[in-house]
Amino acid sequence: MGEVSTIGLDLAKHVFQVHGASASGAVVVRKKLRREQVLTFFAGQPRCRVAMEACASAHHWARAIGELGHEVRLIPPAYVKPFVKRQKNDMADAEAICEAAQRPTMRFVAVKSEAKQASAVIFRTRDLLVGQRTQITNALRGHLAEYGFIAPQGLSHVERLIAEVEDPASRTRHGPAWCGSSGCSGIFRPRSRSSTARSLPGPRLTTSPAGS
Repeated sequence: MGEVSTIGLDLAKHVFQVHGASASGAVVVRKKLRREQVLTFFAGQPRCRVAMEACASAHHWARAIGELGHEVRLIPPAYVKPFVKRQKNDMADAEAICEAAQRPTMRFVAVKSEAKQASAVIFRTRDLLVGQRTQITNALRGHLAEYGFIAPQGLSHVERLIAEVEDPASRTRHGPAWCGSSGCSGIFRPRSRSSTARSLPGPRLTTSPAGS
């Protein structure tokens, strides 16, 4: 049995799978590790190539294992899949990762630093908040349209829709707005056939006859 030269590590939350092979491809070690045992195991191994799929938490483990002196390589999951020989499980995945890492033409993913990951988190969080804002805005427009209140497109006009919800009397301050050839401005409320103004649930506004 030769010395381990490449180790494939299948990542998980709690139980990790290790598959180690020699330079000739012979199996040297197959082992399951608890999360708290991972760094202790690699600290006791001779310097070798450690390969993982570029998935969740991969960059964290790549940095931690790399600090122990190992050569860490991250492989895109799509490049590992062809090497799975049998039914997909943790042991088969670790073996496939190990074999893929031994291919001389394999392409790897660069390990990100904590600073680069932090920047990516900021951008992803911003995208999430922008998407949530758009969802809320579209929902507000759809709900108010059911009561006959619409506004021009654009976030700058949403404040008037919000005013309709918070204070139904605000529509008397804004006044009627109509869509003409030059576009819409303000809140557009279709005319009602009755003399009673349509309103959202809450204080009801009624129109009084002229001169009363």
